[in-house]
Amino acid sequence: MAVREQKVVCCCLLLLTGAVSQRPTVDYQHPVCAVTGSTLTILCSFTPLSLVKDGKRVLVEIIRVVWCQNHEICHLTTPSVYDSELGHTGVKDPRYRYLGDKKGNCTLQITGVQRGDNATFRFRMEAKEKANHFTGRAGVTVRVSDGAQMEVHSSRDGQFKTGEAVTLNCTTKCTFHQLEVTWLRDGHALKHTGPSLHLAALTAMDSGNYTCRLKNNVSSLSKAFSVLVEAEEEGSVQVSLIVGVVSAVLILLCFVILVLVIIRQKNQSAVRGEAGPKAEGAQQQEEDVTYAHIQFRASGSQARPVEDDSIIYISVVARG
Repeated sequence: MAVREQKVVCCCLLLLTGAVSQRPTVDYQHPVCAVTGSTLTILCSFTPLSLVKDGKRVLVEIIRVVWCQNHEICHLTTPSVYDSELGHTGVKDPRYRYLGDKKGNCTLQITGVQRGDNATFRFRMEAKEKANHFTGRAGVTVRVSDGAQMEVHSSRDGQFKTGEAVTLNCTTKCTFHQLEVTWLRDGHALKHTGPSLHLAALTAMDSGNYTCRLKNNVSSLSKAFSVLVEAEEEGSVQVSLIVGVVSAVLILLCFVILVLVIIRQKNQSAVRGEAGPKAEGAQQQEEDVTYAHIQFRASGSQARPVEDDSIIYISVVARG
């Protein structure tokens, strides 16, 4: 019975201990490979020791972070590649850049990778109390490849037509980030320095053998990748040009004819508008003259009989 009670007490103590604090952790990415002259980013995250205060779980404040090389603890006088207490940059060698913080991100970046970077890197966090210091002993191992040959891969085959597009990628078997490469066409360096070379609206001038290499490593030159752009036949180019010119002339001619028709219609409308009142006045005058003429003739034909009757009447009276 006493044994059972003792076991229950131990279990309760363990549970209480787990509830009061939680051990810190450091998580690294898998072992990586880097090419000399490239830029390597070591992804890393950490969680400080957590304690329960006033019923709430809080993280211990971290006041110092360190990255060291080939050392299991990274404490005291251990040579470091980054130390937050060394000032604003925290590094002795500017090739190492700390991209993290003191909250949970411990990412480290190495530019211009060298053979000396072929090592195991570890991260250490330190709090106000020494008991809360912690080093992620698992670390991350970096394997540096010197003289690894680059490779050129294409999004399509090496034969293209004029006007098409293609993207060439400069790669290597190692994992790397922000790779700076030199692109060459037929041995002549191009201005582009990124790992991907995009060629848009291809012409015959883009044809050639493309190679790439690391900017600071001549021995990493890749094998040539041939790009062949088929030029359009001269006859087809001339036919296309003639068709285009004729089409443009016809369109222009139709436009001119349309403008002339519109102008002519406007002029005719204006002339009709001015001649309308004059034509009506002339027509009215003609009608008046005709009416007067008819009336005159009618009056003349009736006058004679009246005059004759008057003469006869006068004559008869005189004889009686």
